[in-house]
Amino acid sequence: MLLTSLDPTHPGATDAAAAITVGPDSMSRAQVYQAARALAGSLPDSGPAAVHATPTLETIIAVTACLLAGVTVVPVPPDSGSAELHHILTDAKVTCWVGPPHPSSDLPAIPVGRHGRGEATALIAPADDDLAMIMYTSGTTGAPKGVKLSHRALAAGIDALADAWQWTPDDTVVHGLPLFHLHGLVLGVLGSLRIGSRVVHTEKPRPERYATAMGTMYFAVPTVWSRIAADESSARALRRARLLVSGSAPLPTPVFDRIAELTGSAPIERYGMSETMITLSTRADGQRRPGSVGQPVRGVETRLVTENGQPVPDDGVSIGRLQVRGPMLFDGYLNRPEETAAAWTDNGWFITGDVATRDATGFHRIVGRESVDLIKSGGYRIGAGEVETALLAHPSVQEVAVVGQADPDLGQRVVAYVVTEQQNRSTLAETLISFVTDTLSHHKRPREVVFVDELPRNALGKVQKKQL
Repeated sequence: MLLTSLDPTHPGATDAAAAITVGPDSMSRAQVYQAARALAGSLPDSGPAAVHATPTLETIIAVTACLLAGVTVVPVPPDSGSAELHHILTDAKVTCWVGPPHPSSDLPAIPVGRHGRGEATALIAPADDDLAMIMYTSGTTGAPKGVKLSHRALAAGIDALADAWQWTPDDTVVHGLPLFHLHGLVLGVLGSLRIGSRVVHTEKPRPERYATAMGTMYFAVPTVWSRIAADESSARALRRARLLVSGSAPLPTPVFDRIAELTGSAPIERYGMSETMITLSTRADGQRRPGSVGQPVRGVETRLVTENGQPVPDDGVSIGRLQVRGPMLFDGYLNRPEETAAAWTDNGWFITGDVATRDATGFHRIVGRESVDLIKSGGYRIGAGEVETALLAHPSVQEVAVVGQADPDLGQRVVAYVVTEQQNRSTLAETLISFVTDTLSHHKRPREVVFVDELPRNALGKVQKKQL
């Protein structure tokens, strides 16, 4: 059983009146289990079933019901446009909608109740290899792709993190992340329902809401950690926590340092994708380095290779294409056999599309996506993240995104998009270029600085560099 803490016969199972909290509403695990079992009996078939993944207890009950009944669940982003929604529902061949009717869908809607009204169905435990979830990617390089995740993969990914983070039933997980994505739904909610920890969803990831939640583990993306770092009173309220986890994008070193200063705890960074769950992480009992996503979690192997497949030295500097394998990886892209085949090497390594460095102790630093974050300029290979970190150390830089743009002489030139409040921007541009030159190698300096009011981001705060 994937959600083992919901089984009252499971050894060590405990419960609390507020085991699962979303905003002002709470339920015990027994109540969630009862409501989910009743809902499972109302599901018309084996699905897939779409769940409108709003930050509510109803969403958690709906996803739980599907998983208990062996019905494949498709979390749908609440802000999906009509075209995106149509693509997801037709691509997944969804047969029913669990939750309130959606105005852009004519699928039969199955209402979700919190009180378990109706007859609880006799559940048949799904097999480990059964498809648990189809999670759609953000679609930054085309139409969103359906990532097929089995019960086995979800369980292996959560258990590996329980080992790395020393995650136990005594913990309380606090986050305000979307419930249609790996970080918020699988780690933040299903992880707690498997391990038995309490979970508090703050509805929105605001610093003051994190501060008032009494947690031991806090999950957030770098944008949220940056806001917490800027809110000293909220940050100091997190001193009671034993683990602060950042993911979905690199955490800037200045934010890492400020959070560590205000909370007394250096953040943990981790790396993963919808396709892989979390494969790299700093350990709770290990060293925490700014800019590093740590070492492989239990059961994971990684390798770095050059463009022609040769090994990259473990010197912490040389950049290579990151490939991984382990028990938590996905079963392929839905309805895309050619893209599935292209994502794997002949000997079973998944090609992440990210580039990274690795040192002799196995610590990894993610440079970024090969397509946008590896800049080839004048014969050099430059990681955009390194330049971004250097720029963020300047007090006038609030946010920054570095990209490579076509250049007839260099191949690509380094361009920095900067958010700042400073008015004299022409002078600041030259100052920032010189600032990077003093910090990094000369060839890594931005050749151009473009000032913008804000950076384009997706729901998880990731900068959408292809829109720059």
